Amino acid sequence: MNAEPRMLKQFPREQQRRLYELLRAVRQEAGMRQSDLAMVLGQPQSFVSKYESGERRLDVLELRQVCAAVGTTLAEFARRLDEALSDEA
Repeated sequence: MNAEPRMLKQFPREQQRRLYELLRAVRQEAGMRQSDLAMVLGQPQSFVSKYESGERRLDVLELRQVCAAVGTTLAEFARRLDEALSDEA
């Protein structure tokens, strides 16, 4: 077995843009402003602004919290993201 680490490719900008758009869309579909979501998450409004603009990345546990706060599941979010990325191909 080869023990050398594999190099991971950078995510194309278009895929990142679709992720940010979906993060914004699920918040808006929940009828929430950035400040509303931030309050539910116990974070400053800039936290939401930064991950929606790509300035900050969310880890999977933070993403799960965001999903719960806007009334969706991580699985549903992942399905929608996969669909959005598949449309790109």
